[in-house]
Amino acid sequence: MKWHSGIVHDCNLIPLNRYEDSRGWLSELFRHDELPVDIHPAMAYVSLTHQGITRGPHEHVHQTDLFIFFHGSFRVYLWDHRKDSLSYGIRQTIDAGKNRPLKLVVPPGVIHAYRNMGTSDALVINCPNQLYAGKQKLDPIDEIRWEERTDHNLIID
Repeated sequence: MKWHSGIVHDCNLIPLNRYEDSRGWLSELFRHDELPVDIHPAMAYVSLTHQGITRGPHEHVHQTDLFIFFHGSFRVYLWDHRKDSLSYGIRQTIDAGKNRPLKLVVPPGVIHAYRNMGTSDALVINCPNQLYAGKQKLDPIDEIRWEERTDHNLIID
């Protein structure tokens, strides 16, 4: 597939508000009254990514990810692989993190990856709407791993 630059439909970028006072700051990561019911988180995890390291690319068949980029400097890559999408074939690149904390909703069928562009380890929180490997981790993992394939042109720069 030949990818074109643009904005991926349904991948919602939401800047995080920082409420600061003399003690530090606070940001609301998610609220049920701000998210559609079908993407309410089922779990949450935090991951640390070393400088220069890329996670992904991969996509999900059913799962929606709710990433929070808040500590570090990241470049996020999105490829719309949904044939029925308004932005099918679009590749979008987003810089997020340290000076621009945000949350990002990534629906099923959107291939995604992110790279730590900073000079130190960086943190990402993900609050997906499905349990990893289902209840008690007994179900197949909802993931198509593109980083292990050779039949694509997903460029990460």
